[in-house]
Amino acid sequence: MDKPAVQTRRAPRARKPAPPATARVRRVDGANTRALILEAARRRLVEGGYARLNVRDIASDAGVNHALIGYHFRGKQQLVLAVLDDANTRLLERQAQMYDASANASEKWRQACDFYEDDLRSGFVKLLMELMGASFHDQELRREFTPRMLAWHGMVEQAVTDFIRDSGLKLPVSARAIAAWIGWFWMGMEASMALDIPEEQGHQREALAAVATLLRHAERPPASRKASPRRRK
Repeated sequence: MDKPAVQTRRAPRARKPAPPATARVRRVDGANTRALILEAARRRLVEGGYARLNVRDIASDAGVNHALIGYHFRGKQQLVLAVLDDANTRLLERQAQMYDASANASEKWRQACDFYEDDLRSGFVKLLMELMGASFHDQELRREFTPRMLAWHGMVEQAVTDFIRDSGLKLPVSARAIAAWIGWFWMGMEASMALDIPEEQGHQREALAAVATLLRHAERPPASRKASPRRRK
């Protein structure tokens, strides 16, 4: 007599545990993915520096697959340049609007000082200094970084040229030389403040205020600049 067929139940397959929330990759479109990566890279660059920048850490912070960094930016170097370009574009437009305004030179200098304080707080100054430092030993990065930095100097030179022309000043030095004074003066200021050299030792803000004072003095009518003659005793 045949044995009755016995139906065997298969043991249910164990479900894989869901990944923790921190490991889940966000599902976003291409533009948002790029923006998330740029913001994470900027934050890592400012807080940890170029030498410690790692694409996997950036991807983790952005909540995206690290392969997407290669897809959007083709590697670490192009990514940091994209971070710089993203900030540079907005800030150069800001400066251009300031120079085009109908304010006098001392007022524009004061506005530039306010912008500088904003750039310190936002981390842009440290970002610029980090990429400059990395460019000393990375020739490929230097070729890309230098033109971006010189764009600022070109804008300052044009502003100085326009000021000399509009004011009718006759100077024994070129607008190019004056622009170099201003541009490299700011670069030194940025380096010293990025190094956290205090005002008591570096006198950075005192120097910035002094330039404004000199500009206001230069803007006064020639007759009012003359010191009153000393009275004879």
